[in-house]
Amino acid sequence: MAKILVVDDAAFMRIMLKDILSKGGHEVVAEAANGLEAIEQYGISKPDLVTMDITMPVMEGIDAVKQIRQSDPSAKIIMCSAMGQQTMVVQSIQAGAKDFIVKPFQPDRVLEAIDKVLA
Repeated sequence: MAKILVVDDAAFMRIMLKDILSKGGHEVVAEAANGLEAIEQYGISKPDLVTMDITMPVMEGIDAVKQIRQSDPSAKIIMCSAMGQQTMVVQSIQAGAKDFIVKPFQPDRVLEAIDKVLA
């Protein structure tokens, strides 16, 4: 069971992900609605893994990935992107994200990505 920080500016997306993750046997230890909150929550909750939305207000997901990876180079982060955000997904991977999942979320794909990144 992994401790996971879920980051998305849409509350319903966080709820959907939490549902998938808890049914998959993981624990959501914290949530954040933007990149700034994500960095703060990462420091507080020390999760095993982060699911990070790309497009958010205040601070984008890619910037948050860079900052989290600066403070913790071993951070495991999976990006969540909408269709058609390929360029941003590439930038996320370059910034240090380990994988990405596409919205709308497919529960099997989400859990598979998490298992792969944690392995």
